[in-house]
Amino acid sequence: MQLPENTLGSARQWDAKDPLHAFREQFLIPKVEQAPIIYFTGNSLGLQPRDAGAAVEREMEDWARFGVEGHFHARHPWFSYHERFSAGEASVVGGRKEEVVLMNQLTSNLHFLLVSFYRPKGKRVKILTEHRPFPSDTYALASQIAFHGLDPKECLVEMQLREGEHTLRTDDILAKIQELGDELALVLIGGVNYFTGQVFPMEAIVASAHEAGAVAGFDLAHAAGNIPLQLHDWNVDFACWCTYKYLNSGPGSVGGAFIHEKHLRSDLPRFAGWWGHDKQTRFRMDPEFSPMPTAEGWQVSNAPVLNMVVHGVSLAQFTQAGMDRLRAKSMQLTGYAEAIINELNEKHNAKLEIITPKDPGQRGCQLSIFAQGRGKGLYDRLTERAVSVDWREPNVIRMAPVPMYNSFEDVFRFGGIMKECLGGHSG
Repeated sequence: MQLPENTLGSARQWDAKDPLHAFREQFLIPKVEQAPIIYFTGNSLGLQPRDAGAAVEREMEDWARFGVEGHFHARHPWFSYHERFSAGEASVVGGRKEEVVLMNQLTSNLHFLLVSFYRPKGKRVKILTEHRPFPSDTYALASQIAFHGLDPKECLVEMQLREGEHTLRTDDILAKIQELGDELALVLIGGVNYFTGQVFPMEAIVASAHEAGAVAGFDLAHAAGNIPLQLHDWNVDFACWCTYKYLNSGPGSVGGAFIHEKHLRSDLPRFAGWWGHDKQTRFRMDPEFSPMPTAEGWQVSNAPVLNMVVHGVSLAQFTQAGMDRLRAKSMQLTGYAEAIINELNEKHNAKLEIITPKDPGQRGCQLSIFAQGRGKGLYDRLTERAVSVDWREPNVIRMAPVPMYNSFEDVFRFGGIMKECLGGHSG
């Protein structure tokens, strides 16, 4: 984005023309001394929708009124509660209704899916993952490998960066898949890398993995609600995600899972539980498990209603906003933030290096910034000035202007505060 005029007035003009700007009023933004903070940490925890409290209260009222009968007589019966979200969730991740389910939480779902999709046999035992995946993924993958009696040091392969580079090249990922060949059982990569904000070429990765005879799955914690996804069309085997980041559903909120329709009626092994049993016969309490022929067949427990209720509020917002419009605004916001940082570098020798890809198609809402030579002090100064960003070792500030509730004025104000925190010079 060019900055012919970087002023508060121009930022407010962009906000006035923004078709999504009214959504900002649907969220509760933390305040310091009665003024809203600049909240750029929706990549860690999204803001609370204003309607969340009332939605939770309705379920509390039904619990008080009906007790156990709320499973069938609540305004949204608890027996089928998760089914309310199938269409909206499928729209967010580009799946079909029968391919998605809300259940458990992110890493729990990853483990349950790996039971089905990591099936090491013979020499095909290795898992390929991205460079520096989120630690929970590493722990899950290593423990699954060890569960099968194999050595994670031998079987868990992490992509390595080229010298002097911060993100992975598509050609290198695809070449590594082909190099591993018939030793590769599974490719498990984050749709968006949590550290750099890089969007990975999921469709190409799936095609290459399948060509090598391997399974392809994704952790979409930083992708769901951030970038448009087409999991069904891309032929993704499985995926999982959380709903508390870009999907604004509250701390520890329910996780999501996708299983491609080609696997739904297969004989894949799974860890079974009664909520995955055919709902038509579930209450017969038969001893033999009969899985539902949808992603719901991977459920093990009934829906955590009070955990899920806020997600219903969020999905209604996403349905109204639309992922295409959110994506367009996201690219504008991050482009504006990038231009401001570049201006600080050019005019004030700020020495701020954006390690997120410059190509807008290869990044989502997040920009990751190397604060070269400044240590954590710069982050601390921003925090003291009511700018909510986060810090990742060894020297990265992550900022995520989220299109659902952040504004161009937020980005403008961030640039001014950053300049003040830098002292307007390199020192």
